[in-house]
Amino acid sequence: MQTVAIVIHLMIVVVMIGAVLLQKSEGGGLGMGGGAGFMSTRGTANLLTRTTAVLAFFFFVTSIFLSWYAGYERKPASVIGNQAPPVQSQPAPNGSAAPVAPPTSGGILDTLKKADEQDKTPAGPQAPRSQ
Repeated sequence: MQTVAIVIHLMIVVVMIGAVLLQKSEGGGLGMGGGAGFMSTRGTANLLTRTTAVLAFFFFVTSIFLSWYAGYERKPASVIGNQAPPVQSQPAPNGSAAPVAPPTSGGILDTLKKADEQDKTPAGPQAPRSQ
């Protein structure tokens, strides 16, 4: 389906480029305008203008369709990962509150904390520290 839409899109692009290049230059911005050209009659200019407008419309329609179709099957992804929310422990039956257990799933913060702790690990002999 996507291949067919891309082929149609490219055909529209090629025909639209040809239609734009066949049109007569109005202002002669590069000094090349004016004179009797290949298609210089008023009716032909209107035909090329309308053809360009129709092709531009189909170009936008196929562009929007292709962008929609590219994201159709895409599911939203989490930046942190697909992890379950941390589970909190229930209070003890005797009324004392138990501390909340940290998540053990190895989230991104735990990974960064472990990496930071590994960086602080001494590599060689250390001078004695006073307490």
